[in-house]
Amino acid sequence: MKMKIGLAIFLVAALVLTLASCGSDSGPADSGSGASAGAQGDSANADTGKASAAHYTEDGRRIITIGTWQDIYYVSKHTDIKDDPSVSDPDGTEETQRRIEQAEMRLAKIREIEEKYKVVLDYVNLTFNGVQESIGTSVPEGIPDVDIYQIDTQFGIPAVLNGYGTALEDFLPEDAEVFAEDTAAKRLKLAGQDKTYLFNAARGGGVSSYPLAFNMDLIRAAGLENPQDLYDRGEWTWDAWKIYLKALTKDTNGDEEIDIYGYSGYWTNMLSNLLMSNNAGIATGETQTLDAPATRETLDFIYELYNVEKTARPWYAPNWEINNKLYSEGLSGFWICADWIFDEQGGADLPFEIGVVPWPYGPSGDPETNSYSTPDSTWFMIPKGADDPELIFDVMYDWMDWYEGDESIVTSDWSRELYMTDRNFEYAAMMSERQGFDLWDSLNKPINFSLVDLLDGAQTTDELIEKFALPFQDSLDEYFGKN
Repeated sequence: MKMKIGLAIFLVAALVLTLASCGSDSGPADSGSGASAGAQGDSANADTGKASAAHYTEDGRRIITIGTWQDIYYVSKHTDIKDDPSVSDPDGTEETQRRIEQAEMRLAKIREIEEKYKVVLDYVNLTFNGVQESIGTSVPEGIPDVDIYQIDTQFGIPAVLNGYGTALEDFLPEDAEVFAEDTAAKRLKLAGQDKTYLFNAARGGGVSSYPLAFNMDLIRAAGLENPQDLYDRGEWTWDAWKIYLKALTKDTNGDEEIDIYGYSGYWTNMLSNLLMSNNAGIATGETQTLDAPATRETLDFIYELYNVEKTARPWYAPNWEINNKLYSEGLSGFWICADWIFDEQGGADLPFEIGVVPWPYGPSGDPETNSYSTPDSTWFMIPKGADDPELIFDVMYDWMDWYEGDESIVTSDWSRELYMTDRNFEYAAMMSERQGFDLWDSLNKPINFSLVDLLDGAQTTDELIEKFALPFQDSLDEYFGKN
């Protein structure tokens, strides 16, 4: 579907960006396999005389280059597992040995791919802004700077909607593995799109969900049951959570000021998760549903926690991070967690026990059918105009399937350790697998949507809906090319 929306979101530069002009930190990486900047110049198409986006080494091997903003391990230029700085010398621990063995398998897979496809797999660090500039300038010209882009959904979605991606269905057979369930690659199909443009490795990384974490010491002190047990019995509801939040909100200093709140955390993640828990959404299709009954229920529930029950810590606008950091000081009963949050702000190293549980389900939700997470933000996209997209995809698919289908080899040890217990980790991993899609926080047209006024009682649910329903619809109309 060709969209009429503008490209200002990633047309940062007016000049055409070429790999050779990106500077030392973003020029073509030395592949270590015969590829060089000079060897990557456009080759001539002998049949048509047209320029080709494909590049080759001097000995005729196709160079497949990933445009990204980070270092990628392993590609053709790597010859030793220690080329990845995160791979350390053996220290006798089982975890270190496992990582070394996985690194050896990944490096061996690169050599296998090179031989199987007669290619050199490389990457070029364009920087985050540079990837956006490259997509917005080189792809419309018909000769993309790289063979495949690593994208973030904030600019990848507009890129797809503007016709800058190549659909997998356009070059892969119907029985390709990627279209079946449980494959080495996962796909993201955008709302309103019949074809698939974005894909990524299905396994091998951390979890991507934002579960609820809770302070088990505070739970026990309040005489409450482990919320995980309620979830397992299908009793973890909004009403049950309200009881917990009220019991955990306390003035422990006797100064008539609440110092421990039942809940604290980012309102953005809270909104997304509570919408999913109530089978609701704001922008899940061509028509906005901010004013739908289930969405209204969700907004009313949030308003109640902050302004009626007063069991959620008031939003602190001057410092975003502090809203989800107080848990590390033992001042929150429940909070939003994630791999990176535990890594940055503490988990196993804190002086209290931490549990993790899926979000409670609302009156319009169902724990058996609710989505539990939004899609990952990082994906791969083969740009329109890339030469031989099937070869590019096949190489990337094999690169992702370095474990060759043996899931016992693929471990998320980093995540598992950060989540402290297997039970905690399994909830988070389950949530990652049950993804929903809501565009409310990634629409191209900025509408300055925020819950801050609702959280502090300056705005009611009705007032919020009245203010933002039409802007959401206008943005969706633009998104789907209706104006």
